[in-house]
Amino acid sequence: MHLRAILITIFGVLLMSIETLFMKITSIDALTFAFYIGIFMFLSLNIILLTTLKKKTIFIYKVNIQPILICGALSGISIVFFINAIKTTTVANTVFILASAPLFSAFYSYLLYKEKSKKNIYIVSFFIFVGLTVIFFSQLGSGDMRGNIYALVSANLFSLYFVVLSKYNEANRFAIIAFGGLIIATISFFLASNLLIDMSTLMILLLAGLLVVPISRVLISLGTKQLPASEVSLLMTLEAVAAPFFVWLILREVPSDGTFTGGFIIILSLFVNSLYLLKVSKNT
Repeated sequence: MHLRAILITIFGVLLMSIETLFMKITSIDALTFAFYIGIFMFLSLNIILLTTLKKKTIFIYKVNIQPILICGALSGISIVFFINAIKTTTVANTVFILASAPLFSAFYSYLLYKEKSKKNIYIVSFFIFVGLTVIFFSQLGSGDMRGNIYALVSANLFSLYFVVLSKYNEANRFAIIAFGGLIIATISFFLASNLLIDMSTLMILLLAGLLVVPISRVLISLGTKQLPASEVSLLMTLEAVAAPFFVWLILREVPSDGTFTGGFIIILSLFVNSLYLLKVSKNT
């Protein structure tokens, strides 16, 4: 079951890494993109619920109302900031900053549930902080700084989402992500300056909103049923490698030297920590 949960999460993360490419190839602004993604997420996941559960769908929402409201809101708002970050700065900047999620997961786990992290998490957190500092200070005064801040907020909310969700193992993940889509659409509707799009953009948004975004979020959320929040966050670092690669391959977007250096520090520290955790698990 543990291996299956890891594979499900990895597939979800790889799908999530493709999202950034969809965001970059469209010319519409971040909030317009977010609005349609949110609408399509909400519709597609509720169609799945109605098809599989039929009349039980309303019951699912009633029974899971607390985790749906809390986790759905955290998920939705984090995606809004994530899309804004991708549209404002480079993909590499965004995903390297999002790779700092284990640091925030450890913090929120202790703050909310008094779960103390092991010594290795504190060591990794130090190097993550160093990497983040390099990325931010290398771009002081540049237009990328606003995008970096968006990414940092998204990383915080995403980590908090995983930590809270890990306490609701029985909550329906489809309903949570569907409500998150509604949150995305609602926020974007009131803040977007223009919601008009052309047909080619609509096709891209349909593919992203009906399939890629909701499926990736559901798969990653399902992983939290068998995996601790910190382990899920560690698996999320795969996106930090895959997303910039896909965007470079198609769009030839090259990150700055500071982003490369800071990102390398973050990814290396997380990779070494993963090897350590694997060794510990084999010895127990």
